[in-house]
Amino acid sequence: MKKHFLSLEPLTKDDCLRIFDKAGRIRRDPQCFGPILKGRTIGLLFEKPSLRTRVSFEVGINNLAGRPLYMSASEVQLGKREAVSDVARIVAGYLDGIIIRTFGHEMLEEFARYSSVPVINGLTDRYHPAQVLSDCYTILKHKSSFDGRKIVYIGDGNNVCNSLIHGISVLGGSLTVACPDGYAPTVEGAVEIVHDPVVAVRDADVLYTDVWTSMGAEAEAEERRSKFAQFQLNGTLLRHARPDAIVMHCLPAHRGEEITDEAMDCPQSIVFEQAQNRLYVQQALMTEIFGNVK
Repeated sequence: MKKHFLSLEPLTKDDCLRIFDKAGRIRRDPQCFGPILKGRTIGLLFEKPSLRTRVSFEVGINNLAGRPLYMSASEVQLGKREAVSDVARIVAGYLDGIIIRTFGHEMLEEFARYSSVPVINGLTDRYHPAQVLSDCYTILKHKSSFDGRKIVYIGDGNNVCNSLIHGISVLGGSLTVACPDGYAPTVEGAVEIVHDPVVAVRDADVLYTDVWTSMGAEAEAEERRSKFAQFQLNGTLLRHARPDAIVMHCLPAHRGEEITDEAMDCPQSIVFEQAQNRLYVQQALMTEIFGNVK
């Protein structure tokens, strides 16, 4: 794999399967790779609030015997207090790797260009590759293969949706996206865009949704609630999918908006397993990205 992990697009199927194999080994034996990050400090530069991303990466770094160092937006003020290129060169001199959670993907790319240590994308407005890498692992755990499976994403064509297109395409599958007109994803790949959610989910094996309003778009929340009202993942919609279809959500969930309690808590829901798997997959990813750094 390349030094930085900014999106799923450059990965091969073999790259993904190798990470998934490592994740499975870590899940069975958290100490299987030993103290691979011993003596190394990994920075977490987060400009957006976080629960799962921060906790799973910090715990994962500790489990690999590394030291996490959290840096908040108010402390660093990336691109405001100092130029992005200056911050990248400075902190790379102190750290052995950096995980960044920010707004503009262009800022992340600029940071990576000037960083002499590996950078992992913890989320940008365009992509959420660490989340989706774990999601693909979770789907494979339940469905064995992407071949012949109907995977449907319902809602906004946001960063998660963009990364799902990349991840599922790399692994040999295809994605159906059910969204209102004007809210389609912005990347190309093995994807079909449908504007009728009932048509989209018919005979689906996987139903995936996310919030209608992402961080930074709060001013559009009311307008989006109106436009997305028919795209709620609920019991009625679920009954159009296959009987063994699984329900996924990357969280946090706005219960009663994009997903109902009935769908979130149904026996087919694997939402909380999906969140748990981030710990294993991200540890596996870090053995690839940070573990070989000398």
